[in-house]
Amino acid sequence: MARFILRRFLSALLTLFIICTLTFFMMFLVPGGPFLSERTSDKIIAIANEKYGLDKPVIVQYKNYMVRLLQGDLGVSFKRKGFTVNEIIAEKFPVSAKLGAVAMGLAIISGVTMGCVAAVNHNKVIDRIVMFFCTFSWAVPSFIIGTLLLYIFGIWLKWLPAIGLKTPAHYIMPAVALSLSPTSYITRLLRSNMLDVIDQDYIKTARAKGLSRNIVIFKHALRNSILPIITYLGPMTAFVITGGVVVERIFNVPGLGKYFVETIMNRDYMMIMGTTIFLATLVIFANFIVDILYRVVDPRIELE
Repeated sequence: MARFILRRFLSALLTLFIICTLTFFMMFLVPGGPFLSERTSDKIIAIANEKYGLDKPVIVQYKNYMVRLLQGDLGVSFKRKGFTVNEIIAEKFPVSAKLGAVAMGLAIISGVTMGCVAAVNHNKVIDRIVMFFCTFSWAVPSFIIGTLLLYIFGIWLKWLPAIGLKTPAHYIMPAVALSLSPTSYITRLLRSNMLDVIDQDYIKTARAKGLSRNIVIFKHALRNSILPIITYLGPMTAFVITGGVVVERIFNVPGLGKYFVETIMNRDYMMIMGTTIFLATLVIFANFIVDILYRVVDPRIELE
């Protein structure tokens, strides 16, 4: 177990190093600079570049950035004066984290429930309805679903608040828009696994012993079908985080995703790199936790 954790930790560090390096050098492949959009003279732009060290050779800037990064310093924002990238992430990310947690919880609960219902009612009307819903929600992008929800329930019917995250009601539409695609994937995955498990001998034995249908389904069949869902938690975290970038923009949620879009348009180099590295760290950590959960759910799995 300890060797596995050490290997994964070293692998995570290597992955982060590659991401940091690629992100840094990709910034310099984009024509222009962070101060060219401002209507200022060349002299003022030169002063700004000197102030932030952008006048130095790229390799020197890379070395300085990596040294600061090892100390936990993600740099300062070029556009939001007086704020560091660390401070902005600390301010914006909790908002995105709350929305992402609600969306992931909704996806897991809805997906597991519909997957069980579809498997138990295989080839019946309710199974076909669930599969139609999954196909639709998987095929339609989250930003289109978000726009439809905003127009129907926020503008036309006026049942739900359309902008911000001030009350629990504000979470409904953005969380649903983010959760529909993961919900459909979880539903289809669990349904397929449960259909295989239900025909196993130990399930037939449990039924022959007179156990109730709920116990057979939720204690035996579901437990042995849930492992692929845990496998999907890591990619789902990445999907919710990256998908939230557009959804937050649609619903004007003051989170990290919405601000990240603005920094890209403003070419705030330090903010773009800092946010990318921060989100990459979250995804890598989520996948690491998922690998550990394998053993918790199924002790037969050897991590070594």
